[in-house]
Amino acid sequence: MAAFRTPHRLSLFSIVLFAISVCCSCASAQSGAVHLTPAVVEVGAPELIEVQAPADAVLSGDWLGRELHFFRGSSGRVWFALAGVDVQAEPGISELRIKEKLSNGETRDLSVAAKINTGHYKSGKLTVSPKFVEPPVEAMAEIKAEVELKKRVFGLSAEQPLWAGNFRAPVAAESTDSFGTRRTFNGKLASVHQGMDFRASTGTPVRAGNSGTVVLARKLYYEGNCVAIDHGLGLYTISMHLSRIDVAEGQQVQKGQQLGLSGATGRVTGPHLHWAVRWEGAYLDPAKLLKLDLARAR
Repeated sequence: MAAFRTPHRLSLFSIVLFAISVCCSCASAQSGAVHLTPAVVEVGAPELIEVQAPADAVLSGDWLGRELHFFRGSSGRVWFALAGVDVQAEPGISELRIKEKLSNGETRDLSVAAKINTGHYKSGKLTVSPKFVEPPVEAMAEIKAEVELKKRVFGLSAEQPLWAGNFRAPVAAESTDSFGTRRTFNGKLASVHQGMDFRASTGTPVRAGNSGTVVLARKLYYEGNCVAIDHGLGLYTISMHLSRIDVAEGQQVQKGQQLGLSGATGRVTGPHLHWAVRWEGAYLDPAKLLKLDLARAR
């Protein structure tokens, strides 16, 4: 192998910089097995986790108390997990814990420190029907039953990804910068807006953001006519306040398939579509999911 020769006029400073660059590149190739997209992690943001590992490896992990579910990419040596940081998570340094088990029984710790940056969200005030701020006694049993229903539905996600490629917007309508807004209803009830609102007039077709299984298609107290799709591995999209539902629970749907029509049912101030993204109980910014390039993962 021929020796590397530096040009005669190359300065000592340039040689040092080159050496540092080579060393860093080598270290990155050896220890940089885990990559996050986007690289800057924010409160409320979805994240695509990519791990370089053999095709016969078994990957497991957790982040912020939620289990990570890895699936193998088409290349065979790249594994992915679609995860995220809940809108109400605290900023700071978190541990993204990942373990790799090889076919020979050897295990490796691939854990990395992930800094969570503050999400910049607004505050707002809304006026709704009093029954949605202080529900009447006769509605309490209904609300309690729905809490249990949602707990059961969102706890039984498919064990493989059902989505493919990038997600698409559910309606052809303008969206508002509403995710993460700290809201006050009728001056009394404070909450965090856990979805994205679209200015969709009543009767606007609402479509599936990606392929999956309909796990909820019914009228709920706060959500109104609601459709939830399981995209697998703990990931769901939820469409609320519909005027009509066109799918049934248990039905398989494809990206772009009509789920129903937008409306003003449930706790609303007027016709619109509320679209939420949920992963393992964490609510993520739908606008960021729509911008995430997932085509290379599936």
